Amino acid sequence: MKARMKFRKWGSMKYVGHLDMMRFFQKALRRAEIPVAFSGGYSPHMILSFAQPLGLGITSDGEYMDLEFCEGIVLEEADLKETVQKLNQVMVDGVEVVSLVVIDPDKKRGGMTIVAAASYQVRLLASLRSLEEALPFPERWQKALPDFLGQKELPVWKKTKSKETLVDIRPMIYQMEMEEEKLCLFLAAGSNENLKPELVMKTFLEYLGEGGEYFFSYHRTDLYARTENGFCPLDSLEYREETAQ
Repeated sequence: MKARMKFRKWGSMKYVGHLDMMRFFQKALRRAEIPVAFSGGYSPHMILSFAQPLGLGITSDGEYMDLEFCEGIVLEEADLKETVQKLNQVMVDGVEVVSLVVIDPDKKRGGMTIVAAASYQVRLLASLRSLEEALPFPERWQKALPDFLGQKELPVWKKTKSKETLVDIRPMIYQMEMEEEKLCLFLAAGSNENLKPELVMKTFLEYLGEGGEYFFSYHRTDLYARTENGFCPLDSLEYREETAQ
């Protein structure tokens, strides 16, 4: 049986990287005595996987981890809620498990495979020391946004571990809306196309010709899969065991 955990991450935990978060959850699952399945071989490990690793310094309300339970374990809705409670009893400040839902056991339907988009909230800060003090976005930025999005192409140099490639990021920006103190982004995410909000803001500032130094906070609100009816949060994908036959 496989399940998908949704969790929040904030505060000082936003500086904990992907691999350390994996180790953190492995220890938490042991402390909570959750019957998670292990791989075989000479070096068995818990069968866990994150849908989309979160960048350092970014908080989130929509992180996901898929886990596999030991063979023969069947969890009803009440059991899933109890498991969430057990896990939250061993969480540290800055991490909270929100929900746990049963998912399709097919590896092709794993969170890492199906994630296709991510939503973010960006705020302008007075300084990096005042993370809670958001400033209103300049009016000229709000007026320039429609023209920025109206461009057919937004070619930028995108760095990877091994090289730097010129990429058109315009098709990866699905939505970009600016309010007085909040910028909402809906961007491509996943293994095929992945656009970081930091790169979007860097490109936008270059388009504006802004030469000053600006500070932003980034918050991921959710991760989405692409379905025949549009984008859907990873914890809202319907799965019924009888339909999987």
